[in-house]
Amino acid sequence: MTRSFSAHNGNKSPAAPKLASSTGMMRRLAPFGLTACGLTFVLTGCSSTSVDDYQARKPAFEPETFFNGALTAHGVVKDFSGTAIRHFSADITGCWADGVGTLDEDFVFDNGEEQTRIWTLRPTEARTYIGTAGDVVGEGVARWEGNAMFFDYTLRIELEDGPIDVKIDDRMYRVSENVVINESKMRKFGFGVGEILLTLIRHPEVSFTCPS
Repeated sequence: MTRSFSAHNGNKSPAAPKLASSTGMMRRLAPFGLTACGLTFVLTGCSSTSVDDYQARKPAFEPETFFNGALTAHGVVKDFSGTAIRHFSADITGCWADGVGTLDEDFVFDNGEEQTRIWTLRPTEARTYIGTAGDVVGEGVARWEGNAMFFDYTLRIELEDGPIDVKIDDRMYRVSENVVINESKMRKFGFGVGEILLTLIRHPEVSFTCPS
């Protein structure tokens, strides 16, 4: 999600592709984690980059402004090797009431598969939100500064041999009034198992209806 939001029971998501070979990927990666600390450093994302580094950047992210109304999304899903294995588009409606945001996301993948997720974002302190959704384990935390918002959560992905829980690190950057670029890193046991690159486009000219 890359996006914000009490989980209405959305059972599908762009961050939940059918990574049928994910278990095998992790098995193949495990030996490298035992023998190469440099690889472990790369895959665990041990970086000093913080959302605070973007305080002076513009335009201001302001989730209540950007994630409000009609949006579309276009992205690709990559496996652990960086190969794009799927692409998708989405129609999104964002609504806010009493500071709480809801994003209703409807996705269509290149193979015709349709998925839905509904997020809820609840403010907890200045520029910080708790995010929940139907296939998210527990609560995620989103925080924004300047033109960036970082969102960390655990996603439950259904695979052919059973579900797995994957850590998601969303990093979103508002690059213009109506465009946000999002990169999502997916990790299991500290190892990279996939990535999502996503462009979100706001359409202020399009009418929309919020659920009552």
